[in-house]
Amino acid sequence: MMFFKLPTVRLRLILLLVLTGLPSAWSWAESATVAAASSLRPTLDRIAEAYMEANPEDSITIIYGASGRLTAQILNGAPFDAFLSADTAYPAALFEQAPGTSEPVIYALGRLVLWSANHDVTGLALTDLTQDRFRRIAIAQPAIAPYGQRAREALEAQGVWSKIESRIVYGENISQVAQMSATGAADLAITALSLAMQDGLAERPYALIDDMLHEPLAQSVVVTARGQDNNAARRFVEFMRHAVAADILVRAGFQMPVPGMAAGS
Repeated sequence: MMFFKLPTVRLRLILLLVLTGLPSAWSWAESATVAAASSLRPTLDRIAEAYMEANPEDSITIIYGASGRLTAQILNGAPFDAFLSADTAYPAALFEQAPGTSEPVIYALGRLVLWSANHDVTGLALTDLTQDRFRRIAIAQPAIAPYGQRAREALEAQGVWSKIESRIVYGENISQVAQMSATGAADLAITALSLAMQDGLAERPYALIDDMLHEPLAQSVVVTARGQDNNAARRFVEFMRHAVAADILVRAGFQMPVPGMAAGS
């Protein structure tokens, strides 16, 4: 009879797995699907890359869209384990309507800007949008996109909404708004600072909109009811408060919330 001798290290590993009942190493890897506001593209991709470098056993997949649209999908059973919104209202709605959803936590504050591929917007004010040269002005759809809601609030605060409403063209999300102006489908866009600072748009100037003209773009995150048992989702949401994530967000044009700032404030 012939006997085959297993290498000592491999033999010890097999015995350990048998005796302890531990699963194989392959089963330790976890993945999470994250829904995120379009204002985070591609900033969140960079954060996810940093997270996976620090947690190589985990895999993060990100789906971008309008915050309101993503909220409706989650409420209808979409398989998202975490949700990063462009506001606090949509995560709060999930917290109230979908038992098991974690309490919203603010991870960043966004800003609105004027941006155009064809016009110099340096020093441009919202009151200047009544000029005839701006025939098509793009904003995100206010009904589903927080950046669109805040754009309308700012225009109303300056008393120009009623004067230019007929010229407004809508993108489903803020990323689409930036593309509309970049491709010439709109003369000018009211978009996210985080997008105006990205490659492809950064070579053109932008005009920052006074954030006192609208409610804060306090962006918050939740672990969905589905994701409560997903350790990768929970770790990733926690990582959003890590210094590495904060640095990436700030360099992309976001501001950090005041310590202790609540999602309802």
